[in-house]
Amino acid sequence: MPALRLIAFDADDTLWPNQPHFDAAEARLHELLEHYGTPQQFTDQFFAVQRQNLPLFGYGAKPFMLSMIETVLQLTDGQITGQEIQHILDLGKRLLDFSIELLPDVADTLAAVKAQGLPLMLLTKGDLFDQESKLARSGLGDLFDHVEIVSEKNESTYQRILDRHNVRPEEFVMVGNSLKSDVLPVARLGGHAAYVPYYTTWVMERVSEAEQAGASFQQMQSVAEVPAWLEELAG
Repeated sequence: MPALRLIAFDADDTLWPNQPHFDAAEARLHELLEHYGTPQQFTDQFFAVQRQNLPLFGYGAKPFMLSMIETVLQLTDGQITGQEIQHILDLGKRLLDFSIELLPDVADTLAAVKAQGLPLMLLTKGDLFDQESKLARSGLGDLFDHVEIVSEKNESTYQRILDRHNVRPEEFVMVGNSLKSDVLPVARLGGHAAYVPYYTTWVMERVSEAEQAGASFQQMQSVAEVPAWLEELAG
């Protein structure tokens, strides 16, 4: 087997918690706006608005905030108050500066992979400013040889990155919590993918069992399993 030449890690919900902050913001908005409708009404409408806006706004706290405002405008027929819009903006701003707390075993895992002499890449999607800020707040920046922040993670994105770094799919490893974004595209290209599930997954990142059919990947309970797995691949 060809030697491994590039090991990439996803960021949000792989290295540090992210989705719980968004879930908490949405729950808080339900409380603030309960007089306009039920939580299920809001959830259903918010999902529809996010799905419609995704090709325009992309991922992250800013699109989340804009979609929240649009959702409430629709549910209230434009009757939302300026004060209530300010509440939404405040919730969105908190999603841009929350403290980064690493998930268990992350720091030791990255150090162990680094000690194996393998180049490390942070490969995440979302808003450039937001993701760069989270990486800086994490204290992990010096561990990565490369940082790629992309608007989408699909097969063409991965192939473009591999071509730029002169790496073949079979020489590439991707570690992440999203089957849709971190695992299936890499597996379909012929690369190595490690799936480390997080306890919560954004609805837009969920995939059916049928979508997973035929894809070969390694599922793990923790990122702590990554270094030993890499040694097996190399051996």
